[in-house]
Amino acid sequence: MILKLLLANGTETALYFPHDICHANRYCASNQHTAKPTYGTSMTFIQMLLLAIVQGVTEFLPISSSGHLILLPVFTGYADQGPMIDIAVHVGSLLAIITYFFKDVWALGRGGLATVGIGQAAAERRLFWWIIIGTIPAVIVGLFLKTGGYLDGFRSTTLVATNLIIYGILLGIADRFGKQVKSFEDLSLKDGIIVGLAQALALIPGTSRSGVTMTAARFLGYTRVEAARFSFLLSIPAVAGAGVLIIPDLMGASSDLLKEALITGVLTFLAALATMAFLMQFLRKASMMVFVIYRVAMGLALLAFF
Repeated sequence: MILKLLLANGTETALYFPHDICHANRYCASNQHTAKPTYGTSMTFIQMLLLAIVQGVTEFLPISSSGHLILLPVFTGYADQGPMIDIAVHVGSLLAIITYFFKDVWALGRGGLATVGIGQAAAERRLFWWIIIGTIPAVIVGLFLKTGGYLDGFRSTTLVATNLIIYGILLGIADRFGKQVKSFEDLSLKDGIIVGLAQALALIPGTSRSGVTMTAARFLGYTRVEAARFSFLLSIPAVAGAGVLIIPDLMGASSDLLKEALITGVLTFLAALATMAFLMQFLRKASMMVFVIYRVAMGLALLAFF
């Protein structure tokens, strides 16, 4: 499908969509997968704000950020803005996690230093390694999908809708029947591996990284708040790695995106920080059922109308 857009300077540009939709944080190429990516020429503040809110909010709520980013162009018609913006939103999300969980990140950092013989922090060192080990499955799967060129096959609204429903129901079951007896400090090697394997599933849009890791943690007996804390801390290497994976794509981005990238990154940071603060307070008082209902309803709506 070819979509022609009239730019602010009066010129006309054509966008090529090989699939029914395009990922808002990936490029839309021509029908040939080997073609060079085409990026939008500029972003309005509203576009940057929408992208930041979608990324900053859905990255941490258990409702799938990649699924919503895929749907953003469908509802707005915005062109993809290239890998610099992709990296900017990841950096914004990462800095928000580090800021909100600074004490935990500091403790994990001490554990990392203790690993190489700097300082004594046995408990922190153990938690540090369980987080690292829990990240390995997602790294392996991510590299396989990235280098194999399989990510393009995951841009279907049907796939997003199906995963929203299936993993939403699993989240509901885990939250309803899972015990609430464990905290992050109770993290074991087994728990780290299980939640890490669950995190690898989130590379498929519609699954939700935070959602599937919270689901696994709730099945393992972590409280709602501690499941979210576990999920966010586990996301630090994953979110950082996601940014690193797309650095080679910068070859297709132009320098005039630097300003837009900086603004979008700051807006994402603010949206993500507010979302984490809201979710941690919310989970102290309520269950995750509202997110389950949202996921299933949205999945059904997508299957019915798209």
